[in-house]
Amino acid sequence: MIASAISIRNLSKQFQVPFRREPVHALQDISLEIPAGEVYGLLGPNGSGKSTAMKIVLGLVSPTSGTTSLFGMDSRQVESREQVGFLPENPYFYKYLTGLETLLFFGKLCGLRGTALNDKARALLKTVGLSEAADRRLGGYSKGMLQRIGLAQALVGDPRLLVLDEPTAGVDPAGSHDIRDLILQFKAQGITVLLCSHQLSQVQEICDRVGILHQGCLVAEGRIEDLVSTRNQTELVLENATPAFLEALATLAQSSNTRILAQRKPHADLERYFLEVTRNQA
Repeated sequence: MIASAISIRNLSKQFQVPFRREPVHALQDISLEIPAGEVYGLLGPNGSGKSTAMKIVLGLVSPTSGTTSLFGMDSRQVESREQVGFLPENPYFYKYLTGLETLLFFGKLCGLRGTALNDKARALLKTVGLSEAADRRLGGYSKGMLQRIGLAQALVGDPRLLVLDEPTAGVDPAGSHDIRDLILQFKAQGITVLLCSHQLSQVQEICDRVGILHQGCLVAEGRIEDLVSTRNQTELVLENATPAFLEALATLAQSSNTRILAQRKPHADLERYFLEVTRNQA
């Protein structure tokens, strides 16, 4: 049996706050399993415990109780992090380094050297669409470019798991769309992705399952289609339906005690419309 990419069992975390008698309960008895090869979205409002959960999974914060493991290995062990790539919400890079120099630096931290390191760095720049900016200093990169170089550095060590904290924060719709496509590309390569994001439309497009945290508790968890579906309603999308057909359909529905709640034309979401319009002008 293949171990889950991430296993969280009865996880709780309390923080002692100065001048307060009672501790802050950041996480309360959280349990979930993330299978290998899945894109999992961790959602919740600010202060819900998402960042705390991610830091515990990465071994950066110790839990008050409970356990977390990565591919069957306790996440408190340093060895468990050798197969993890991490992109924090606000990554810090040396602005005077070029894109290529940045990846060479992180590659050396991962033990790569010589031709293998140089080839790996250039391949990653191509993967994230920054080959033409390889020799530009990061100080001249846009927010979207910095996020993409962040994704590239997270991939230097050939991770089996990517932990991405708000990877599209502050990125324009075109750049956000590109990052979404990269995440789907990582999934196709068999990489597990734990994604924390406030862009719910993007989460709905790329995640297999989601967990929703609120005030430190896991209030909902499961496949997106199961969570958002309305149980007693069915949606039909028809093409070239004539008025006569629609009238006959309404009559049939009425005769079978079925109520048609709405009849409308489907709409594309704003992001797709924006991309279609702007890219057609190029």
